[in-house]
Amino acid sequence: MGSKTWGYILKRILLGLLTIWIVITITFFVMHSVPGGPFLSEKALSEAATKALEAKYGMDKPLFEQYTTYLSDIVTRFDFGPSLKQRGRDVMTVIMDGLKTSAKLGVTAAVIALITGTVLGAVAALKRNTWIEKTIMVFTTAFVSIPSFIMGALLLIAFSLKLGWFPANGAAEGGFVLPIITLALYPMAYITRLTRSSMLDVLGQDYIRTARAKGVKNYKIIFGHALKNSLLPVITYFGPMLAYIVTGSLVVEKIFAVPGIGRAFVDSINDRDYPLIMGTTIVLATFIVVMNLISDILYKVVDPRIKFE
Repeated sequence: MGSKTWGYILKRILLGLLTIWIVITITFFVMHSVPGGPFLSEKALSEAATKALEAKYGMDKPLFEQYTTYLSDIVTRFDFGPSLKQRGRDVMTVIMDGLKTSAKLGVTAAVIALITGTVLGAVAALKRNTWIEKTIMVFTTAFVSIPSFIMGALLLIAFSLKLGWFPANGAAEGGFVLPIITLALYPMAYITRLTRSSMLDVLGQDYIRTARAKGVKNYKIIFGHALKNSLLPVITYFGPMLAYIVTGSLVVEKIFAVPGIGRAFVDSINDRDYPLIMGTTIVLATFIVVMNLISDILYKVVDPRIKFE
């Protein structure tokens, strides 16, 4: 990679760090501006005990001092502090435990969505104006239109409660099947439509007609030229898609009781666990920034004609 490429990557990293700082700042002050506190739900605590807990966790200090201390701990020690509700556990431990499950769930769903969407999109393009294409487009339109939490609830009712094929609890054996399908359906449908549109455009290019005129075999035209070039928009989408699946699994993990980072994040909001809310937000925002950067670099690798500026 040349100096322009490294310069572009450095610029993107700096912009990513700025984005993460903005996310931290907004989340911190908005979170503390909401009335109430993490210890108000514990009705057995006296006012003196509540103040003692606030002093223990540094919440009795001025808000800006809490903010600067928090930033300093992150930058110098990468320390998100202890969880206020899961006593005896630090935030990073909670996040890593949940991230192991969420990553397994998200990567599996992303791979399934990528492979299935690419195949269906290519088939729809090659079978244009046939019943096969129309069937694929009807189903993909439906999957794009239905939110994941509604799709998850429908799958849960149909395949767990009615048919009993899969457990409703995501922590049980075989419990990952429905959450993975729920997370994969929307991106799979989007990739299908993206691949179809891109491939139809590529199949109409002059070099494809030239290859056919020269007698190049059809499968070589499809796999060697059309499909390869039509995947460029898919590659651009894949990085943000993976980030979307992992970070967007919050509601899905809650529906299927999957012990992932999404479920921990939702619980932390309900419990007003400030350090866990902040830590999870930072980790998820960082993941999105990194995946977008990787996606841009892969785009350059696949198509060397792309110039970084």
